[in-house]
Formats: sequence, structure tokens, C-alpha cells
Amino acid sequence: MMHMQRFEKIMRGIQGALIVASTLQIVIGFSGLWRNVTRFLSPLSAVPLVALSGFGLYELGFPVLARCIEIGLPQLIALVIFSQYIPHIIRSEKHVFDRFAVIFSVVLVWIYAHLLTVGGAYKHTGTKTQASCRTDRAGIIGAAPWIRVPYPFQWGAPTFDAGEAFAMMAASFVALVESTGGFIAVSRYASATPMPPTILSRGVGWQGVGILFSGIFGTGTGSSVSVENAGLLALTRVGSRRVVQISAGFMIFFSILGKFGAVFASIPPPIIAALYCLFFAYVGAAGLSFLQFCNLNSFKTKFVLGFSIFMGLSIPQYFNEYRVVNGYGPVHTGARWFNDMINVPFSSEAFVAGLLALFLDITLHRKDNTTRKDRGMIWWEKFRSFKTDTRSEEFYSLPFNLNKFFPSV
Repeated sequence: MMHMQRFEKIMRGIQGALIVASTLQIVIGFSGLWRNVTRFLSPLSAVPLVALSGFGLYELGFPVLARCIEIGLPQLIALVIFSQYIPHIIRSEKHVFDRFAVIFSVVLVWIYAHLLTVGGAYKHTGTKTQASCRTDRAGIIGAAPWIRVPYPFQWGAPTFDAGEAFAMMAASFVALVESTGGFIAVSRYASATPMPPTILSRGVGWQGVGILFSGIFGTGTGSSVSVENAGLLALTRVGSRRVVQISAGFMIFFSILGKFGAVFASIPPPIIAALYCLFFAYVGAAGLSFLQFCNLNSFKTKFVLGFSIFMGLSIPQYFNEYRVVNGYGPVHTGARWFNDMINVPFSSEAFVAGLLALFLDITLHRKDNTTRKDRGMIWWEKFRSFKTDTRSEEFYSLPFNLNKFFPSV
């Protein structure tokens, strides 16, 4: 009983913090403040931001896969074969294997993992191995209800604490920056023209609305751009909004029917980690693809790229290692909310790299044609507009020229 009361108290605190933090993205997004920031982005500054939005999540890839190598490695190999080699060998006009590579490979390896579980392969293994390898761990399917409709404030009235709210707002701002990289990657793989700052800012505002609903319904986590779905878009080459809408409907369906959702939740983590190895790689590659619009012979370009990417990996590594060794971050004062406001942002690879790249790109460039070419702005700035959505003017008038802007799609 005491554990349940403590759990509900924590959940109510998280609810309150999420509700307050949602106002940050709602205000920044719908007011147009984020539009004023992102209009300074160039292909040069977008490379570190987008690249580390994917590559920065490397810890969720092979390290998790290797916790059960006999399941994770076959999943990775099967996914590569279904998505890359079979379509290359067959060369059919019907894109079956590359479109459904995830479903085919996951079902195949999932059955294999279940046979290992039923056959008793993990009966005498350690607790960590069983948690990573078994498909029936923790009785998740048996404990799940058949039908459970989530409702607002299911854990009780939310509680509000200034310290928790500030800490959550810091995390929300980091998610905002990382989501910007995800937005850019999605537009790249969807064969769309670069998103105007106005549209990007509006997306951030709606993301804030999602965080607000997360706080109201007590999900425990906020909403952010799904980097793995951006990679899935690249893997399947399906960029239809209708597909996303139908997928959202399925997710709502499975969230209500608990047994069905529990079946998918029983997939061993190494199988999911194997998917991440491709999804996050695709997102990172989307960032690198913007290099084609930059002048890589310029030493200034090389400095901005090299320094921001290196520090984007190095600084978070320092913060994370410090926390592991000492149990707290490098910033350790009596105010926990202040500690979180500093330690959380600088533990994010995409945030550090994007912030550094944008600052260096803005402060080091000159307003001349040579610098604009080096930064790739001649290609990008035609899509920047404060008054209208330039896609209505550019996109529909240039369907035959999309290969000019997106030669790799």
C-alpha cells in the first residue's frame, strides 16, 4: 500500500511538471519565437544537429542488442537482408520486402526467441539475461487487463512544485531542440522541400499540446519527435500522412486493449535495439546528406563541423561519466532544480552540437556570396518566409525539379 501511495505521489508530481513544461513549447511554438531562431539555421549548422539527433543515440543500439546477442544479432542481420539485399537481388516493381522488412524480420526473430524461451534456454540464467531474452518476462501479458480506457488525472489531482517544473522545462527545451533535428530529417526523407521556419515553429507548438495531454492523462513521459519513426520513414520510403494517421489509430486501439498492447510489449529489448541500429543510422545520415550543399574545401566550414560534432560527443560523455562515478552531475548545488537545468541539457549530444554549430555559423559568417555558398544558404534561403508557406509557391511549381534539390532521394 505504501509503495502504491508513493507511486501515485510521484506520478502526480510528474503530471504537474509536464503541464507546466508544456507551456514552454506552446508559447515558443505558436508565438513564432522558435521561427525567429530557426530562420538562422543553414545546411552547415543543420548537419551537426540532425546527425547527432540520430548518431547521439548510439547507446540504445548495439549495447542493448548485445545484452542478448543470440537474439539481437539475428534480428539485425535479418533486417539488413530484408531491407537491402533482397530488394537489390529481386528488383521487383512491387516494393514488398523493403516496405515490410521490419514486420518480416521482427516476426521471424520473435518466434525464434519464443522457441528459445519455451525450450528452457534461459531457465538457469541470471536475472538480467532473462529480462533481456525471455518473451514472457514479468508476466506482462497475464497481468494486463483486456480493456482499460485511460482518463484524465487517473493518478489523482496533479501537484505543482517550482523546482520540478523548472527541471522539466529544461528537459522540454532539450526535446524541442532534438525534435527540430527530427523535423528536418523527416522532411528530407519525405522528399519535401525544407520546412519554412513558420511551419517548424507551428510543429513545436503542437508538440507542446502533446506534452500537455501527456500531463493531463499521466503518461509519465512527455511527447517528442520519434527519431525511430523518422528512420522508419527512410527505411520504408513511405512518407504518406495517411499512413501516419492510420498508425496513430492503431496505437490508440492497442492502448485501450491491454492484452494486445502487452503482446507487443513482450518483444525482447535486443530486437528493438537491432531496429534502432538502422533507424538512428538513417537519421544521422540525413544530417550528413546536407554536406552536399556546403563547401567542404572551406577551412571555416571544416572548423564549424568538426568542432561542434566533436564537442557534441565529448561534453555529454563527460557529464554522463561524472554522474555514473559520483551519483550526481558536475553542477551540484543545494538547488536540485538548478542542477537539473544545467546537467540535463549538456547531457544531450544533439543539443550541444546544434547549439555550438548555430552559434559558430552565425558569428563567423560574413554577408557575402562566397560565405553564403560555403554555408549552403543559397540553396536553403529561398524556402524561408515569414508571410506565407513557401511550399504553396515553390513545391507545386517545381515537381519536375525536385531531383535538383534532392538528388539522393
